[in-house]
Amino acid sequence: MTDTIFAPATAAGRAAVAVVRLSGPRTRETVEAMAGKLPAARRASLRRLRHGGLALDDALVLWMPGPASFTGEDSAEFHLHGGPAIVEAVTEALAGLGLRLAEPGEFTRRAFQNGRMDLAQAEAVADLVDAETAAQARQALAQLEGGLSRRYDTWRETLVEALAVLEAAVDFPDEDLPENVSARARPGLERLLDELDDALTDEARGRRVREGYRIALIGAPNAGKSSLLNALAGRDAAIVTATPGTTRDVIEVPMVLAGYKTLLADTAGVREATDSIEAEGVRRARAWADGADLRLWIVDGSVADDTWHWAQSLAHPGDLLVLSKADLPEAADAGAARANGAARGLETLAVSALGEGAVLRAALERRVVAALSGAEFPAATRLRHAESLREARSRVASALAQADQVELAAEDVRLAARALARVTGRIDAEDVLDRVFSTFCIGK
Repeated sequence: MTDTIFAPATAAGRAAVAVVRLSGPRTRETVEAMAGKLPAARRASLRRLRHGGLALDDALVLWMPGPASFTGEDSAEFHLHGGPAIVEAVTEALAGLGLRLAEPGEFTRRAFQNGRMDLAQAEAVADLVDAETAAQARQALAQLEGGLSRRYDTWRETLVEALAVLEAAVDFPDEDLPENVSARARPGLERLLDELDDALTDEARGRRVREGYRIALIGAPNAGKSSLLNALAGRDAAIVTATPGTTRDVIEVPMVLAGYKTLLADTAGVREATDSIEAEGVRRARAWADGADLRLWIVDGSVADDTWHWAQSLAHPGDLLVLSKADLPEAADAGAARANGAARGLETLAVSALGEGAVLRAALERRVVAALSGAEFPAATRLRHAESLREARSRVASALAQADQVELAAEDVRLAARALARVTGRIDAEDVLDRVFSTFCIGK
């Protein structure tokens, strides 16, 4: 890392203040070249920035010598007036002095490589920047403070202790060791297997907080799905007409429910398709519903046309049966669907879009809170964490299954420890790092 890098750390466009960050071995000379006298460390000082004999701006300058900086290198920040022309002039001056524009995530990557944070904490930086809800921000901040890393380090320590016992049995078979020394590793591995099983059961929670809890509205054409979507969203997100099959594609609406990011999807009405376009819409409806965290099976409770059952195969036990148009008298379909839902373990609600969906919204908030809140920090907030958990769990189970073959058991424990180490970056395979930091914005 011999390059000195720079990047705007604030969004492009007109603003009151714009921040440009620098990091690398030439940071000190660059600050002196543009701002004159070097400011006191970690103290904002007003300086006139110059380059090529021209004044560029009166700016606040922060000088942060390494290793006590975000990246662990000599770093600096220029807090400029936020006009685009000023930002452009300063960045052109930095490039003219031989500095390089940073790649996405390069500041945080340098912090990781210089030991200022582990890989899980580096991911939390990106999550904190991208947070759209209070729940996302809380989770990202807890991960940045080491909540995720501590869990994985504790599990890894258990594996290291078990590996020490197993390797003693392998390396010193003829020494005066207690009988069944390798059996001493078993209790710790069994406890760890239980903890990994619990973590895998819960692994989707952290990712759902980051990515959004997915709710699909399913039902026959004209059941009232689009009207309820609009009532929940508080705007006309979907077209509502009396013509069956108006919705042909999946309409996704992001919402915040009880402080959590939620993705609500209106899907095509399920029936025997009359043309290829409608058939594709029904296929997409089925696919989206199958991958959702919760399905709302919408049934028009005011009719008796026997269309209510067309979408029943998409509903799962624990989903919500929503009898729409509750402002109208109930008809035969309401009773038939209610009986079907009760037999299949669905909660039933009668609602009306004219009531602005308040009852339904409250029910959804309860479901989202129950699914995403938890006493413990989630063991996985990204797909790669879940993949490592599954690999570690498989290796620990294999080690326990072949305890009589100590060499093989020791290798399984070693591989389980490596899988967990990948989460915090103790094993820093370049392809893993590239995948993580490519998602960052420039300037972070």
